[in-house]
Amino acid sequence: MGSLFRSEEVALVQLFLPTAAAYTCVSQLGELGLVEFRDLNASVSAFQRHFVVDVRRCEELEKTFTPYTIITFPFLFAVMFGDVGHGLLMFLFALAMVLAEDRPAMKATQNEIWQTFFGGRYLLLLMGLFSIYTGFIYNECFSRATTIFPSGWSVAAMANQSEWSDQFLSQNPLLTLNPNITGVFLGPYPFGIDPIWSLATNHLSFLNSFKMKMSVILGVTHMAFGVFLGIFNHVHFGQAHRLLLETLPELIFLLGLFGYLVFLVIYKWLRVSAAEAASAPSILIHFINMFLFARSPTNRPLFSGQEAVQYVLVVLALATVPVLLLGTPLYLLHQHRRRRHRRSQRNPAPAGQQGEDRAGLLDSPEAAPSENGWGSDEEQAGGPGEEETECVPSEVFMHQAIHTIEFCLGCISNTASYLRLWALSLAHAQLSEVLWAMVMRVGLSMGQKVGVAAVVLVPIFAAFAVLTVAILLVMEGLSAFLHALRLHWVEFQNKFYVGTGYKLSPFSFTVEDE
Repeated sequence: MGSLFRSEEVALVQLFLPTAAAYTCVSQLGELGLVEFRDLNASVSAFQRHFVVDVRRCEELEKTFTPYTIITFPFLFAVMFGDVGHGLLMFLFALAMVLAEDRPAMKATQNEIWQTFFGGRYLLLLMGLFSIYTGFIYNECFSRATTIFPSGWSVAAMANQSEWSDQFLSQNPLLTLNPNITGVFLGPYPFGIDPIWSLATNHLSFLNSFKMKMSVILGVTHMAFGVFLGIFNHVHFGQAHRLLLETLPELIFLLGLFGYLVFLVIYKWLRVSAAEAASAPSILIHFINMFLFARSPTNRPLFSGQEAVQYVLVVLALATVPVLLLGTPLYLLHQHRRRRHRRSQRNPAPAGQQGEDRAGLLDSPEAAPSENGWGSDEEQAGGPGEEETECVPSEVFMHQAIHTIEFCLGCISNTASYLRLWALSLAHAQLSEVLWAMVMRVGLSMGQKVGVAAVVLVPIFAAFAVLTVAILLVMEGLSAFLHALRLHWVEFQNKFYVGTGYKLSPFSFTVEDE
């Protein structure tokens, strides 16, 4: 032991811990009572700190869903950024940083923008790789279509079997290919969009319909996957009742309404042929009539018994709302009363002493309710040796009502939010098209001779390269990155992320001034 005026020798120790073991190590060191922790980020608020270090219940799934996000995040980014050329440039830029990551000069740079890019080099690598993949699906390389496979449309067959005379061709600059004529449509393109669509005047209308339906399909699938991931949280915390009272009703509500919409889209794609395209029923009108319990005489059903199926799905979805609203609170209140009755039978107290014990327990700090109330039973489940908090029925019902309203309304708003995939994808494609038409096409049409074209194209290509990097890669890339981040943080994680717990309070000998 140290003397009266001098303590034992103190050593300043710096520990490097894996993120997954941070809480456990700090907790065990704090229980020893021999370690003082120094907060190196005292000015940072609790909302700005990393949740694994600062939130007590760090074993929740929000720490372990990274293997899924490392795939879904670059993919949703690539849906909005799909272009083979732009994705290749991003991939090569990230690959250069990955190959040179061990050089001291790369890490010693103090530029914050460069440090941001360098820190996310592996994510940029995947984003570029996925953008190349979606670019092949969209068949766009710097807004130009590439003919990898033969087109599925035959102009020669249309010309041979129709009355396209010289006079007809001179009077009609725009020609229509009829897929109902034999030999005109040979079959779908093997991979991605057929390159002949880049020559069509209705190219934008076709992509508009395709990308809008694609966004809804991806959005509903992503949200359903988020609800499914919540099962692992409930199993981990031993909350089996939530599987039946929350997860199952949520899946029925989401898939019964919006999963049915996805089914209609895919069913129409597979069942309606080109000959029936002109009289094909409208999915939007069917979906609106589904909630109104109505029918439209001019909009024929897609399959027999469709109206009965829609009525049953709406009734099931509405029936899950009371289960979501009342199921978990009633179960928790029943469990609380049963445990209290079991304790009273196990340890009966004398009549005179019962009031004093009750008053003493209410005054003790262990009996005080937690900061977050009794809102989440994952929070109250705690560890094996933790005390049970008092159940407040009003707080339980209020918390569950908020959760039910957020989920039911969120299914509608979040599905609409995924339409940003459609909007940003069209915007990126149109910006690429405008940049090509106003820069490169002008340069290619200025000089017919080889020497003149070579001289003219040098500054034209330089301007095209600079604008491509500045606008399409940096600005559009940042926009797509932020939208993909929002889709994961709001629309995806709110299906399973709870984020409850206690802010980490490190052990310290410092006495606060009163």
